[in-house]
This record gives sequence, C-alpha cells and structure tokens, in this order.
Amino acid sequence: MHNLMQDWPLRVSAILDHAAHYHADREIISRSVEGPITKTTWSGIHLQAKKCAQALRKLGVAPGDVVGVMAWNTARHLEVWYGVPGAGAVLHTLNPRLFADQMSYVIDHAGDKVLMVDLDLLPLIEGIIDRLPKVETIIVMTDRTHMPETNLDVLCYEELLAEEDGQADWHMGPETDACGICYTSGTTGNPKGVVYTHRSNVLHALAAQSPDMLGLGSADTVMPVVPLFHANGWSIGYTAPMAGSRVVMPGRDMTPPAVYEMLEHGVTITAAVPTIWLGLLGWLRDNSDKRFSTLDRVVIGGSSCPRAVIETFQNVYGVQVLHAWGMTEMSPLGTVCSFKPEISALDEAGRLDAQETVGHPPFTVELKITDDDGVTLPEDGEEQGKLWCRGPAIVGSYLHSGESATDADGWFDTGDVATIDRHGYVRITDRSKDVIKSGGEWISSIDLENAAVGHADVAEAAAVGIPHPKWDERPILVVVPVPGTSPAKEDILSLVAAKFAKWQVPDDVVFVEELPHTATGKISKLTLRDQLKARGYTLPG
Repeated sequence: MHNLMQDWPLRVSAILDHAAHYHADREIISRSVEGPITKTTWSGIHLQAKKCAQALRKLGVAPGDVVGVMAWNTARHLEVWYGVPGAGAVLHTLNPRLFADQMSYVIDHAGDKVLMVDLDLLPLIEGIIDRLPKVETIIVMTDRTHMPETNLDVLCYEELLAEEDGQADWHMGPETDACGICYTSGTTGNPKGVVYTHRSNVLHALAAQSPDMLGLGSADTVMPVVPLFHANGWSIGYTAPMAGSRVVMPGRDMTPPAVYEMLEHGVTITAAVPTIWLGLLGWLRDNSDKRFSTLDRVVIGGSSCPRAVIETFQNVYGVQVLHAWGMTEMSPLGTVCSFKPEISALDEAGRLDAQETVGHPPFTVELKITDDDGVTLPEDGEEQGKLWCRGPAIVGSYLHSGESATDADGWFDTGDVATIDRHGYVRITDRSKDVIKSGGEWISSIDLENAAVGHADVAEAAAVGIPHPKWDERPILVVVPVPGTSPAKEDILSLVAAKFAKWQVPDDVVFVEELPHTATGKISKLTLRDQLKARGYTLPG
C-alpha cells in the first residue's frame, strides 16, 4: 500500500516554530557578551532568528552556503543557531579554543563564506584572516555602541537585523539537507568535519529529550554550560525549545562564582564536563553558606566523572547526577545513566557503582563491543572490547573525506574500550589509544584517575603508560594538587590500592601545576606523554 501519511520534513526550523507557538512566553535569560543579563522569550528568539535569516539572504547567502559562527552561550547564539539553517545555509560552529592553525584549517576546509563572531573573539579572526580566502563577510554579533575597533571590513549584527521585519518564510527543502558542521578536536592529525542533517538533528533531539535520557519538560529551566560549539551543544539548543523549557545561557564567564550566579536563576537541570563541576564544588566547599536553590539534576559528560563528584552532588547537595557519554560523531548523545528498575532496586552503594558507568543508550543508538578480530563479545559487564555504534544521527562519512567512516555493516568505531552489562549499561574503560597494557593485561586509565581524584587534595589526575623493559608499560599518575595543598604520594597510592589489584597500582605519582587539555577541555594524553618525555622522566628504579 502506498504511503498515506503527510509529507512533513523533519527540519530544525519546525522546532523553533513549535516553541514560539506553544511556549511563546517562556523566558530565555542570558549573560550577554557586553556584560548585562538580558531576558527574552522563545517568541523573541523566533523573531530574531527570522530576521537573521532575512539578513543573510540579503547578503547573498544561498542555500548550501556555510556560515561559521564563533560565539559564547548567549541568546544571540540561539538566534543564529536557527537563523542560519532557516536561511537554508549550514551552521558551522567554531571553537575559539582551537590553535590558530586548526582554526584556519577548519574554516577553509568547511568553506565558510560568512563568519559571525562575538565582539571579544574578533581578534582571533584578525590574526588568521590572511589564511581565509573563502571568507567574504564578517559580522560582529553586537550593537553599534559596542562595535570593536578593527582594520577588518565588518558588519554590525544588530544593525543588520534592525533592517528586517521577520516576516519571511524559512527555507524549505529535504530533511536530509545539511544543517550544521562540527569538527572533532583533532588530537591525532587535522580535525575532522561531521555534517549533521536537519533529520539527524531532529531525531537526535527527540531521543535526547526522552525521560530516560535528559528528560526535559516545559517545567524545567535548563542551563547549557557546555558550549554550543562543542559537539553540537549536546543537542540542548534543540531539545530545550522542543520541550518548551525555560533556558539560562551563562555567557563566557565560566568561573565558579559566575556559574553559581546563573544557576540561581531557577535552573533545574544543567550540563557540562567534569572540570567545570570540580571547580564549582571546590568553590562551594570554601563558601559553605552557598547552596543550590532549585538545581535538581546535573548532566556530566565529555570525560569520565569521578565517583567523588557524584557522591558530593547527591549526598551533600541533593542533586542527581546523570553521567553521560557520546561523541561529536554521534550528534553527540550515546548513553545516559538514568536508573532502570533493576538499578533502582539496588542499595546506595550499588546505585553508585552503576553511576560510574555512562548508562544505557536511547532508541536510535545501537552499540556493541568486539575483540581486535571483530568478533562480537558478550554483554556480561566483564568482557571489554572495542565499542562500536550505529544509528540515524551517527556519522557515515567525514566532510570531504571521500570514504566511509563505518565498516561494511554501518558500524562506527568509537575509539573507546568498554564493557556492556546485561542491562545495557556501558562502562568506558579507556580510549583505545590511551589504554595501558602491562604484562599483556589492560589497566583502565579512567578508573585510576577517578580513584585518585577521590583524594581531597587532588584537583585533577591523568594516568598514562610509561615504557617498561619487562612489562611493556607501567602506569603512573600525573596529579594537579588542590591549590594550597601538598598531598603525599604514598597517600594517593594507598587510596588507589584499596580499589585495584596490586599489579594495577601505578608505579609513581608525578605532581604538576596543570595538565594539558584539548580545545574541548579533555586531557591530552598525547601532549602529556610528550611533556614527560621532554623532561626526561623515567620510572622509579
């Protein structure tokens, strides 16, 4: 029988239409780049996004053109988030933390025709503009009063929008049109471009919004601390208006007092990498009069969340932790550690054990683990192997690669090593390139790091393998102490030894002032190994 249902393309513009119609007055509170905290609504974002689409068309932006956007989490960024694809163009989110060579590479590789940047980020473009021959127009996302001095030929965002009335239709086309581009962090070679379609973004947002995932609703106030330029903004730019949630946008200031101030605008759910929460919890420890007034749950992803962070949020502040995992290539959500009935039935220690996993996948994400020969391994929580995924919001090919990113059956190799238990809960034990193999046995660097961070005087820790003449590699811990403290090496190793077999305990602890991080905030083990080699580090004995 022929299809008798309506042909209704899954395009992201429909998400904002829904929010503006059915949640028109829901607030969007934002710390602006200029400084003041501003307020608008979903209907206000909708109007500005329509004006943005009109302005881009007037500048000659055609369907399929790429528009690079480098901006902090503000209301303006939400306007552009929908205005660019609403004009039929492709939104390329730019990470301002990239090195100049990487920044110029991704802008040129994606073919950005227009750049839209926050006023404080314009100097980054000034420094590389000679390497951007394809860029025709630069728009500074501010008003005339705050336009920065520059030798570049730039346009003022607010002036461009003031010339439009917002009474234009969104560009309509197939749901398989390109909608956005986000590049991987490029820790091994040049960053790779992941191209999201309208369809993949809508399906991913539907999956992410579901109760066992982020569980957003119209009664929630969500604050995405994770930048919109990081891994598709963890989809919050789509899930929030889809659910009709109230939104708080924290701007560029990620210091603990600033994050806390914005959380106190009624936020019920927030999301960020562990580094942000380690800093905030440390600040709260020093400011014991501060409590969370409304915060109910916190999503933690990007890298493994230490058990100590989970316990502090839940036992001290009464905030549920949702440990999550995903990748830029997955749009990015892969799993969330919400409780299935089997986990809820456990005692507190059992539930905490489960929360050290990254949880289970939603519908639209399939997972499996294999050995090095590609043989599928049992999901018993014990066998660990290479983690593979497939689904409608997972990369098929990288931009301009000319080849598939998956195997013949459509499975994408995540690069992670993991176990999966019988309930579908995934435990990431390492990145395949970071796994420590000693005497033919794997040692999880992630588990070692999480154990070390359980020490009160350890701010951050990284475990790496160091070449050994007999055992191939032996693990060491590289530790950043909490400012003003001097933890003893023996105390840290004793804490780790309580949770690991003797042969898994690191051979040494090295103290440093800071660890190297990638542009997305993850510890760069490659750089760390190079630093240790440069200082001539050798194992004790």
